[in-house]
Amino acid sequence: MRKFSRTLALYVGIAVLLGGGLVALFFFGPRWLATPPPQETQQAAPAPVDARKIRARLFYVNEQGTALTSVEQEVIYGEGIVEQAKRIVEAQLASPQQPLASAIPPDTKLRTVFVTSAGDTYVDLSGEVQKNHPGGATNEILTVYAVVAALTTNLPAITSVQILVEGREVDTLAGHFDLRRPIESDAKWITD
Repeated sequence: MRKFSRTLALYVGIAVLLGGGLVALFFFGPRWLATPPPQETQQAAPAPVDARKIRARLFYVNEQGTALTSVEQEVIYGEGIVEQAKRIVEAQLASPQQPLASAIPPDTKLRTVFVTSAGDTYVDLSGEVQKNHPGGATNEILTVYAVVAALTTNLPAITSVQILVEGREVDTLAGHFDLRRPIESDAKWITD
């Protein structure tokens, strides 16, 4: 009889442990087995066709290739200075219609924009701005001032712009123009 009660106690103990394990797996297992939720991306959602727009001045290389010329275009409206700055930079980075020529290297994307209370703005661009850059001092200057002028001309609260690449400060884009500090607009690079 003792043997039977020990055997019965052993089976009951195993059943309790297995049952408890199954209950724990049922209630807590899905959290352990679940895949983590996808990370949010910082890409702006595409704007609807009938989205509100503003008129903004964007800057393209002149016919001689020595300066920038401004063109007024419609840009999607952004709520607040940071959102509007993003929309303006996105428009500046987009390929222009012929005969306009962009100073921005192809496939360059906007990662994000930060604006300080003092009006210094940090524009974080994708690595294509360096990888696809044609080089040369004038080309580099025009690339920088196209972004700087687009923001400082259209948004008076922005006083200077520093370009970042892939979230990091860079010395230059192509070896000629110092980007280690925010740059103010310079009218000598713009002809109208």
